[in-house]
Amino acid sequence: MAENLPADGFSTLQVSESDDRLLVALNRPEVRNAIDQLMVDELHTVCSYLEANPKILILCGTPADPDAGTKGIFASGADIAQLRERRRDDALAGINSGIFDRLAKLPMPVIAALDGFALGGGAELAYAADFRIGTPDLRMGNPETGLGIMAAAGATWRLKELVGEPLAKEILLAGKVLKGEECLRVGLITELVEGADLLSAASALADRIGTQDPLAVRITKSVFHAPREAHPVIDTLAQGMLFESQAKFDRMAAFLDRKKK
Repeated sequence: MAENLPADGFSTLQVSESDDRLLVALNRPEVRNAIDQLMVDELHTVCSYLEANPKILILCGTPADPDAGTKGIFASGADIAQLRERRRDDALAGINSGIFDRLAKLPMPVIAALDGFALGGGAELAYAADFRIGTPDLRMGNPETGLGIMAAAGATWRLKELVGEPLAKEILLAGKVLKGEECLRVGLITELVEGADLLSAASALADRIGTQDPLAVRITKSVFHAPREAHPVIDTLAQGMLFESQAKFDRMAAFLDRKKK
């Protein structure tokens, strides 16, 4: 196990770490946490660390500050100033799609804690998470076609898997933005909490994941995302690996001991 990720090594992220999880807050509040190239690069650094040191990842944005009168925000999208200057070769490089795909494939689950705007690239970042928790102030959608481009970092396929084709098309083709309550109703988020309780709810979910066997969680996530044609062979092979793990014997023995009492 490597040393903890240096918290002072980032400019666009705020990072804190414990034994089983990493909390990463997007931190460009002056531009509503717009995702620029530096943030992408720093998220790649986070991914490199978590690929080598599997932990639960909690992604969040800037919390609301009632004293200052500011609202919370996850991410308003890609940085338009940078996006305007990008050309065909930049698009073909898949700058945002590459990092979001890498986040989605991290060994342990990713939890997105969403408040305020989660639009465009910010929404696509959230779609790549395994779990999404939101607030009533959440505003989620993909306005890219209004800017003369498309949502090309996962929304065209992840979104219809999450909410179904009709609603996905309304979001992608007609610019529909969902409020927090709507996100919960259509299953885009799994829990709706007040902004002050957002990180507590994300931490509680991480706690529940943390009670499971880490290897079983990792393998289950990997098998879950395998293509249909890989099943059921991949399930059988993965179960064969888990049947030989010491955690399986220890946890089942503990379960049987509890039943005897």
